[in-house]
Amino acid sequence: MHPGGGGGALGVNLPLLRNHNEALVLDLLRTAREDGISRLELADRTGLTPQAVSKITARLRDEELVTEAGRRASTGGKPRTVLRLVPSAAYAVGVQLDRDELTAVLLDLAGTRIATRVVSLDLGAGPDTVTGQATQEVRTLLAGSLPEGAADGGGPDAGETAGARVLGVGVAMPGPLDHAAGVPHRVTGYPEWDGYRLRDELACRLGLPVVLDKDTNAAALGLLLRGTGGSFAYLHLGTGIGAGLVLDGALYRGVRTGAGEFGHQVVQLDGPVCECGKRGCIEALCLAAVARGDIDEATRVLGTGVANLVELLDIDRVLLGGRVVAAAEAEFIRGVRATLVSRTRARVAPAGGGAYRVAEGAAQLLLAPVFGRAEVAYVSHPR
Repeated sequence: MHPGGGGGALGVNLPLLRNHNEALVLDLLRTAREDGISRLELADRTGLTPQAVSKITARLRDEELVTEAGRRASTGGKPRTVLRLVPSAAYAVGVQLDRDELTAVLLDLAGTRIATRVVSLDLGAGPDTVTGQATQEVRTLLAGSLPEGAADGGGPDAGETAGARVLGVGVAMPGPLDHAAGVPHRVTGYPEWDGYRLRDELACRLGLPVVLDKDTNAAALGLLLRGTGGSFAYLHLGTGIGAGLVLDGALYRGVRTGAGEFGHQVVQLDGPVCECGKRGCIEALCLAAVARGDIDEATRVLGTGVANLVELLDIDRVLLGGRVVAAAEAEFIRGVRATLVSRTRARVAPAGGGAYRVAEGAAQLLLAPVFGRAEVAYVSHPR
């Protein structure tokens, strides 16, 4: 098993979850996008025989996941038929539960965002209230966004409304949480979430498969699927501070899926009390500096933690994102780089991907297994 997680019985019945060879073919079709790719190219890049590729693509065409899209001139012999992924073959919903905002997005099979909802949220209103709001927002998103023909019927249940083409819902929220069990722990500042079976409850209400992960893990997965390979850390500065870790090209969650609690490493032993209960945490020091307008101090604190992380894990890059970074991106990049320069050669850069990277990454928790690109595994199916 890869250290990124995986294993377990749940999730293996995800609609469209492929075997290894089919996943390889689908992933190449995904990355080829509108240019498409020929069967001969698929055989060359996967190492499969042309006969095996023909059988696989025939099955994918029968399932309406792939279509033929014209011919490409050949350097010898007859022109090659080009194949393309059918983006409308399936969809996935991504939901970000932030402390004060809910973002829901709908991605097609190619990972393109086709609908978005952003509404105010009070994470402290209680798990049942927040779950009810999330349920309603997902239903509204699906009811108003799916193309004609993607729905099975008009029942009140989102699972009935969306039909089999919706793979499920990925939910991303602040940690710590247990990705395997689908249960938040004592979310910093919101202890009432501890032990609430969010994943299972939401799956039951929606009638759709649901997977839960930390917001930073979801964002890191989205960056990985966009082509950010190697080993890197995504640092998210919003209402809190956390990290998503990618090691050797795979998302790393830790043995108990609790890796990445970057904001709660202590850098000042006699520092102010953090909401987590410890003193001198990066999150408490950095966000306090931001609140008083001292960006230089904020970047110095953040840079100290980043240098520790880079030296500990020997990662290549650190990508910064979140609303706090977006408000002063140049200052944060410059300040963290300045702190790192004397200790490490790791690169620091903006994460990119826009304001919806976390919600889009949450949807990728459902899409990625179709392409063999991630071990998600822990999915709750509606009962």
